[in-house]
Amino acid sequence: MAHILICNDDGILAPGLRALVDGLQDFARLSVVAPSHERSAAAQSLTLRQPIFFEKIAENEWSVDGTPADAMILALHKLLPEPPDLVISGINRGGNLGENIFYSGTVGAAAEAAINRIPAFAISVIYRGKEARFDHAAGFARDLADVILRDKLPSGVFLNVNVPLEWNGGVRFTRQSEKVTRNALQEGVDPRGRTYYWLHEQQVIQDPADDTDYAAVFSGEISVTPLHLERTHTPSLNHLSHWAKKLSRPPKSR
Repeated sequence: MAHILICNDDGILAPGLRALVDGLQDFARLSVVAPSHERSAAAQSLTLRQPIFFEKIAENEWSVDGTPADAMILALHKLLPEPPDLVISGINRGGNLGENIFYSGTVGAAAEAAINRIPAFAISVIYRGKEARFDHAAGFARDLADVILRDKLPSGVFLNVNVPLEWNGGVRFTRQSEKVTRNALQEGVDPRGRTYYWLHEQQVIQDPADDTDYAAVFSGEISVTPLHLERTHTPSLNHLSHWAKKLSRPPKSR
C-alpha cells in the first residue's frame, strides 16, 4: 500500500484536511504533518529565528508550530522513517489561482515536497458566498493520487489543482493565469487613531485567457496546472546575455 503524506496551510484540524484524510483512509497508508493553526499566505517561508515545536496528536499525525514548509521539512527529515510515495497539500478552503500560487502556503508545501524529489500536488476548493464543502474535492484527490502513483510525474513538476464548488465533472489542464484581479483593501482606524488597511478578497476585473486556471473554474471544470521548480527564463539567457559586458567592471588593482 502506498504511503501518502498530507499537509496544508489551514491547520491540522481544518475541515478540508480532515475530509482528505477520510477520503484516503482505505486507499493508502497516511501520515499527517501540518501546522498547528492557520498559516494561509505563508508561501514557502521558513522559521529561522526561533525553534520549531511539534506534538504528536494521534497515530501518524503531528501538529507543527510553524509554516507549511517547516512542517514538510520536519516530516521528511525527522518524523517519517522513509520518504512518502506522494504528498498532498490541502484541501484548502479557497482557491489558489493565478498569482496566488506565489503566496499560497498550500502550494508552498507541495513545492517543498517537489524540492525533496517527492511527487506532490496542492488542492483547493473555490467557493464564494456559500459554505465550502470538500467531498467532491476529496474524491478527485483520491483519483488523481491513483493516476500519479501509477503513471508518475516528470522530475521537478508538481500540480496545482483548483476545484469549483459546483463541479460539472470536467477536468482541464491549464496554464497559470496572469493577474486578472484587483487587490481589495478595506481602510479603518484603530482606537489610537492610526489608519490601517485590511487586505481581503480580491476582485476579478477582466476576463481570463481561455487556457488558464481561472477560465476552467469559471466554466465549472477542475483546473490542474503543472508547475515547475526551475524558474529560469531560458529565452532571456540569450536575449539579455549581452548586458554582462555593460555591467562588468575592470578588476581592482592591488
